[in-house]
Amino acid sequence: MAVIKIRKTGEIIKGEENVLRFLEKQGVLYEHWDINKLPDRLKEKFVLTDGEKEEILATFKEEIENLAARRGYKAWDVVALSDATPNLDELLKKFEQVHIHTEDEVRAIIAGHGIFIIKGDEQTGYFDVELEAGDVISVPEGNPHFFTLMEDRQVVAVRLFIDPSGWVAHPYEEKEEVIK
Repeated sequence: MAVIKIRKTGEIIKGEENVLRFLEKQGVLYEHWDINKLPDRLKEKFVLTDGEKEEILATFKEEIENLAARRGYKAWDVVALSDATPNLDELLKKFEQVHIHTEDEVRAIIAGHGIFIIKGDEQTGYFDVELEAGDVISVPEGNPHFFTLMEDRQVVAVRLFIDPSGWVAHPYEEKEEVIK
């Protein structure tokens, strides 16, 4: 289950209902998929063939199509990152900059861990959402955020898009240093 850490206050929010309620208030979609559907041989595998990526998409076809129908997503893929990923540190440097998109940024974590740092409302400020297998999140278009890996540096995620060709990160600069 996802865990939220509010940077301003140090408050930690746990439990699916509490996480869901907090993220809903911030305009962020959160769901949880049954990761037990995934074949055991893929549950902790972070270097995937194209065939294994297709198998993941087929395993979660119903969930993906349901989310896509509700939110207007038209394409999806699987991304796998780990220390075996070429140029991982360079990729992470790109991810670890606050940015916005002209569409939602959606991740369904299939294996490993990831963390979104999201700008909340004025009272809340930035908060971290630590995600694990089964967690699904959609950061709304125009909402400042960034995504990175956690200490284990490995994640497999399904990404959903309205238009993957137009899915570009646009830098976002704060007026003051508030995210660290």
